Amino acid sequence: MCEDDHGIGRRALFVTSAAVALTLGTVSFSDGPAAEAADNQETRTVRGTLPPGSPDFVYLPVDVPAGVREIKVAYSYDKPSVPAGTQGNALDIGLFDERGTELGGKGFRGWSGGARSEFFVRADDATPGYLPGPVRPGTWHIALGPYTVAPQGLAYEITITLTYGEQGVTPTPVYPPSRAKGRGRAWYRGDCHMHSWYSDGRRTPAEIAALARAAGLDFINSSEHNTHSSHAHWADQAGDDLLIMLGEEVTTRNGHVLALGTEPGTFVDWRYRARDNRWARFAREIHRAGGLVVPAHPHATCVGCGWKFGFAEADAVEVWNGPFTPDDEATLAEWDNTLVASVREGHGRWLPAMGNSDAHRDPDAIGTPQTVVLADDLTREAVQEGIRAGRSYVAESKSVSLAFGVSGGHGEHAGIGERLRVDRDTPVTVRLEAQGAPRCSVRFVTDQGALFTSDPLPVSGAGTVEWHTTPSYAAYVRAELRHEAAVGPVPGVLAAFTNPIFLGRS
Repeated sequence: MCEDDHGIGRRALFVTSAAVALTLGTVSFSDGPAAEAADNQETRTVRGTLPPGSPDFVYLPVDVPAGVREIKVAYSYDKPSVPAGTQGNALDIGLFDERGTELGGKGFRGWSGGARSEFFVRADDATPGYLPGPVRPGTWHIALGPYTVAPQGLAYEITITLTYGEQGVTPTPVYPPSRAKGRGRAWYRGDCHMHSWYSDGRRTPAEIAALARAAGLDFINSSEHNTHSSHAHWADQAGDDLLIMLGEEVTTRNGHVLALGTEPGTFVDWRYRARDNRWARFAREIHRAGGLVVPAHPHATCVGCGWKFGFAEADAVEVWNGPFTPDDEATLAEWDNTLVASVREGHGRWLPAMGNSDAHRDPDAIGTPQTVVLADDLTREAVQEGIRAGRSYVAESKSVSLAFGVSGGHGEHAGIGERLRVDRDTPVTVRLEAQGAPRCSVRFVTDQGALFTSDPLPVSGAGTVEWHTTPSYAAYVRAELRHEAAVGPVPGVLAAFTNPIFLGRS
């Protein structure tokens, strides 16, 4: 074992295509044969300290000689006590191969964030989160992400072990089909934000698929943090009853976004902030790969979770994330403001809402909440089109079912995500039929706010609620079902909500 010190004195700042990055001194190994003749392995350990205010990404170059079969990396870092209200140390990790660290990810070989303390990569296998493939000679880079740094600094230790020998065969990836059996044009239930052990989740794809079926879901979307390594591990979990789409949760320092339903094997880089003016490029990459751009939990309070890139490139927004909490309430209110802006600007474009579980491990519940989409069939493209068009509602579980529409006096009708094109003063009837929502109140929300609230539904959970209005009084209407509030004017936790129906000819 050889040890080295990568302290502050040996670091260098380089301006790269991934903004400002810190590149450390290169770790070198022998040229191979001598080590192979000895014990088939070589190990180097490096130590250093990152100060507060370090760049978002720190690269440790590693010269990999010919004849290497496997690269293994283990790391640790100190976690000193910090005053209340001060962030402690958190250090993420990943790997790029000899093709480099350029923004766009040609050299990307994996990312585990802070979920693992070690990983390996070789031709025939890799740690979850990482991509198997040839170990070619050249300069590889261990990527460190100092997510937060304590006032004392972040002292780290990295151990790199190279194993020499003949390389295995890289498996040909097999991906799930983009179509399931379906029921033709129908309402399909899905959860498009969840994590397996291929990022920081604790469940296997098989466990997730079983839970999805138990939750009554028809489709799911793989969304690991900053890696597409799971894409080749879902095929045997798909079936006629479950469509499995592939994607990524692009986890930047200025918010998270779902790349929903991209082509298999699509990687989306995350190494930028809003101030770098690079997001639009990667939004275009998601679209070119056939995916939807869906900002996730935009008002979440965790460090780096709040969405700061704007919504110009978005196809939908995740308004409800996991169990309903105050940040979901704030997101719901802010999303409603965007509907008002759409009406005011008169361009007809509006941002649909969806809900997902963001489940990681027990007791996180897959399918709580779930987005119920009206799609022409159970295919990737049809589900995406339903989400993009806003033909959907969000329910806390498979128990909740809604039918929501608005009708005029001469047979005109519009459903969720549509427009009822009648004159401004035409009387219209808003009607909601609900099942599976015992003791929930129904609220009809318009550009003025909640203009109607029903009495609680019966304990059976089934009921029909009607309300009469005109387009001049309500530019749009959407429905919320809320559980009985514990006290006073608090509206109560959501059981379900719909995308809007717009009223009027414009």
